[in-house]
Amino acid sequence: MTERPAPRPAVQFMTVAEVAAIMRVSKMTVYRLVHNGEMAAVRVGRSFRVPAPAVREYLDGARTDAA
Repeated sequence: MTERPAPRPAVQFMTVAEVAAIMRVSKMTVYRLVHNGEMAAVRVGRSFRVPAPAVREYLDGARTDAA
C-alpha cells in the first residue's frame, strides 16, 4: 500500500485590485510593494496574484503605534 502525501492547505489568492481595496490604497501602490519585494506575489500570465497570508504579513509588519 502506497502512502499518499498529506494534502496541502488551500491558499487563497487575491487580485491586485482586491488587495488595493482591502488596504484602501491604489493598485499602483500594491504593484510597487510587489515589485520592491515588500509583498509576496505570484505572476500568472501578465498579472499578479497575492496570497492572502502575504497581505496579513505585510499589514502586521507595517503597524506603527500612534502617539
